Amino acid sequence: MPSPTTIVADPARNDPEGLPARAAALRMLDGVLRRGQTLEAAAQGGPHLSPPDQGLALAIAGETLRWLPDLDLMIDSATRLPLAEDSKARMVLRMALAQKISLGTPDHALVTTALPLVDGGPRRLVHGVLGTLLRQGVSKPDRPRLPSIVAERWRLAWGTQVVEAARRAIAQRPPLDLSFKDDAAAKAFAGATSLAARHARLDISSNVAELPGFDEGGWWVQDLAASLPARLIPAGANTVLDLCAAPGGKTMQLSAAGHAVTALDRKPSRIARLQQNLDRTGLAAELVAADALTWAPGRTFDAVLVDAPCSATGTLRRHPEVIYRARPQIMVETAELQGLLLAQSASLVAPGGAIIFATCSLEPEEGEAIVEAFLAAHPGFAVDPPRPGELPDFVKPTKAGYVRILPGLIEEQGGLDGFFIARLVAPA
Repeated sequence: MPSPTTIVADPARNDPEGLPARAAALRMLDGVLRRGQTLEAAAQGGPHLSPPDQGLALAIAGETLRWLPDLDLMIDSATRLPLAEDSKARMVLRMALAQKISLGTPDHALVTTALPLVDGGPRRLVHGVLGTLLRQGVSKPDRPRLPSIVAERWRLAWGTQVVEAARRAIAQRPPLDLSFKDDAAAKAFAGATSLAARHARLDISSNVAELPGFDEGGWWVQDLAASLPARLIPAGANTVLDLCAAPGGKTMQLSAAGHAVTALDRKPSRIARLQQNLDRTGLAAELVAADALTWAPGRTFDAVLVDAPCSATGTLRRHPEVIYRARPQIMVETAELQGLLLAQSASLVAPGGAIIFATCSLEPEEGEAIVEAFLAAHPGFAVDPPRPGELPDFVKPTKAGYVRILPGLIEEQGGLDGFFIARLVAPA
């Protein structure tokens, strides 16, 4: 798709209201689908937008990504010749239809904000296709289709029921999960449901900074699934290394639980963000900006937490772009890095200590396969399954002793991000 042109509404040209937001959404989608960026990264660096326009742009881009295969079916039903997959005309039509089915945008606003985006291009084509579809009537499917390559990959790995659950999950905006320093405060949080110790779930979309207790620092935002790895750190572990720490949710969990935490991340900017989170919550950790693969602290730790970089396909509810960014080559690269990080952690854990390895991925290549390869190369290590009471009762270990969170788990309570977790014990 050609790079979007920066558009600033000009009253003298009678540009329609909301055009800059649509231009920004087009630019975000180009960043995700052509350059492999996250939606958050693609939203940076463009012209300044007002907060309402920025929010609208993100909503349009996000809904387009959630429903992309269905939007393409609609478009293809109204064209004699297929539009190129990466054409600007197709992307503008996708955006307009996403606004129709998900945001309730009036038809006249769809047309008047779509056509300026293809000025100098196939304006008549876009006008004709959009007009045809709007006259025919566009309805929202029950649940989104997944890209065929993703659906087939997950069907082979986990079965049809998980694929269907993933389709339902990506259609819904997830609830807001909070992790607390204190369990009593979590249980007492107004309007929330607690599904685990030190956890509260709110079925709202809100400005986090405006929620009660934000300034006091008693809690932080963290998906319940993302809180599970730190819950498997043995209670008796004194020194704990959080090897890929930022933005710090797990570091704060560990500090609140009384461990002496060393938190490491490669980027100083991410360490600075972690420090801000620690300052707000009044928690403490030793922060280190270094490359985990070359860092040599000269000491070992009772436990090492490795929440490794991955394709993040388990976060599809919050980040629908992941199912398009997670191309095979990216997964090969991240799996290689995960293996290196897990091997490095073996040199950092004390004899008899524990390594917790986790990824927010639905890919076996970024979970089970990594641990099995590690165990084959490190025969002294063994899997240590979760013990009763360490995790919520609805989280059951696999036969191999791992934790595998898949779409569909506690769906009626709002679901969870996808995760893989394994606890490994070092030889004494």
